[in-house]
Amino acid sequence: MKIGVMGGTFDPIHIGHLVIAEEARAQFELETVVFVPSARPPHKVTMPHAPALDRLRMAELAVEGNRALNVSELEVKREGISYTIDTLRDLHGVYGSGAELFFITGADAILEMLTWKDPEKLLAESKFIAATRPGYALEEIAGAIPEFNSAGQKARNLVFSMEIPALAISSTDIRERVCEGRPFRYLVPDTVWGYIIDKRLYVQR
Repeated sequence: MKIGVMGGTFDPIHIGHLVIAEEARAQFELETVVFVPSARPPHKVTMPHAPALDRLRMAELAVEGNRALNVSELEVKREGISYTIDTLRDLHGVYGSGAELFFITGADAILEMLTWKDPEKLLAESKFIAATRPGYALEEIAGAIPEFNSAGQKARNLVFSMEIPALAISSTDIRERVCEGRPFRYLVPDTVWGYIIDKRLYVQR
């Protein structure tokens, strides 16, 4: 099986996340893409703005009706800080050691991950897809990839780039719009828009 994995806070999940997931599924012939909302990401200085269960529910609402997209509560249920290496290993436990995982994230995020301790261990658990805007230079990523992963494979063969439409959408901007009373309806799926309104998420209290 070829499984796409999208990790992140999804605070909130938005149209851009879904575009990336669908493009990766098509380009890399993935059987499914699994969204894995994090509970306590180690690289975030502050905690997510919305509670983990709300972010999980918004992700579930966002993928409703698309059988190729799924949501995992692995990190939300895990106690303590969420580390990518642990999640990838857990997903191999779910889908089997023979499953081929493709971790999908932005080019900047992959560059950051490859500078973490022991990146070759991450590259032994999964291949990586760097979602980029057209014309984005990938030289920095190429320079950060170790020569081999911890299984002795050529690591440069495990990181791929994927150009996507230049959607200038971010979770940060959406939160600011909600807080300031500005429109955000068509930046997120309708179901997520309704959930944010109903739960009064991201509104100053």
